[in-house]
Amino acid sequence: MEEKTRYSDAELQEFKEIILKKLEKAREDYEILKSSITHEESNDTMDTSPTFKVLEEGATTLSKEEAGRLAQRQLKFIQHLQAALVRIENKTYGICRETGKLIAKERLRAVPHATLSIDAKRAQK
Repeated sequence: MEEKTRYSDAELQEFKEIILKKLEKAREDYEILKSSITHEESNDTMDTSPTFKVLEEGATTLSKEEAGRLAQRQLKFIQHLQAALVRIENKTYGICRETGKLIAKERLRAVPHATLSIDAKRAQK
């Protein structure tokens, strides 16, 4: 039997649905992180007495920095998912960029934006 070189349109559609769900959730999470940084729905020490403000200022700065890092990671994840959608449209989705072979369906279901097969990923380490 000949080895498959790409996923069928039906398989690509299944992956597209998985990615779209993850993308929607990722965008929601990003918006939550973004609003926590910009205080769009402020509920922190800004609206309490000055005594608490002094004590909480350090923690607020730290949590803003952490939220900023998380937001950047989330944005990168969103970009990877969007790139995966482009690969689906181009019918190149699920093909390992190192080996040129199909990435296992199980891997793509777990990490739908993967561009490397498990073997290629291990070889990188």
